[in-house]
Amino acid sequence: MQRSIPIAGLATWLLATALGAAEPPPIAGVGPTGPIVKVRGDFQFTEGPAADRQGNLYFTDIPANQVRKLDATGAISVFLEPSGHANGLMVDGAGRIIACQMDGRLVAIAARTKVLEILADTHEGKRFNAPNDLVIDRTGGVYFTDPRFRAPEPWPQGIEGVYYRDARGRVTRVAENPNAPNGVILSPDEKTLYVIPSRQKEMLAYPVDGPGKLGQARVFCTLEQPEGRDNTGGDGLTVDTNGNLYITSALGIQVVDPAGKLLGVIAFPEQPANVTFGGPAMKTLYVTARTSLYSAEMEATGHVFPGVVP
Repeated sequence: MQRSIPIAGLATWLLATALGAAEPPPIAGVGPTGPIVKVRGDFQFTEGPAADRQGNLYFTDIPANQVRKLDATGAISVFLEPSGHANGLMVDGAGRIIACQMDGRLVAIAARTKVLEILADTHEGKRFNAPNDLVIDRTGGVYFTDPRFRAPEPWPQGIEGVYYRDARGRVTRVAENPNAPNGVILSPDEKTLYVIPSRQKEMLAYPVDGPGKLGQARVFCTLEQPEGRDNTGGDGLTVDTNGNLYITSALGIQVVDPAGKLLGVIAFPEQPANVTFGGPAMKTLYVTARTSLYSAEMEATGHVFPGVVP
């Protein structure tokens, strides 16, 4: 199933879909270039896809308390269980899987031995609420979101926030009280940090003045809304080499250019939660969507965050 909706024709597409018309063309310069493929279903709630440089893809099944691995042969196995209810993942420059555990920790998992190292579990003496998603910068620092989802009551931190763990292990809060901060990613030049709130339609961008130093937030774009709803936010996101953002939402993946212009929407059989690029040429879009993992070949190329070897 393939649906990509240019923004200029969004209303027309909604009407045409209701009337059984043909599916629209792919987004110019982005894709997909072929059908959307269901890699596998039967999961509980998939999240956090992250590709390594050996052709493997890691993703999480939050209720099942598992990290799964899709290897280069197409086989899917349990990589880590229990996972600390891991959500967002990213592979660092050393090949470790950096994970946001909703049980309150940021951890690094060795790919071969599965030995787990706690990178951060408290701020100002209190555990995190429920770390959700992350991005690794070129210095080896990690930005991660800490919203309310799965957090104990009252929230341990008292507020929702975005944190930065630098390469030496120091943790600072770099943004306070975005409305349910969820997905987070850097621009390819690492001069902008994007934060995707889940309880508002306005998506946020922060200028990066230095590692872990953010300027004033601005509204980067406003998500298109499903019919009958007016303030649904986003979830996860990824970025391509041209700086286009791929934001998961109730409509599908909303593809937005660096200026905040919506290029189109790629719809899926299930509502997507998170997305990343992978494959040998970083041209395969992997999407975690409720009970399933999907893939689609793309014209665009995913940006690789190099990180550093610690």
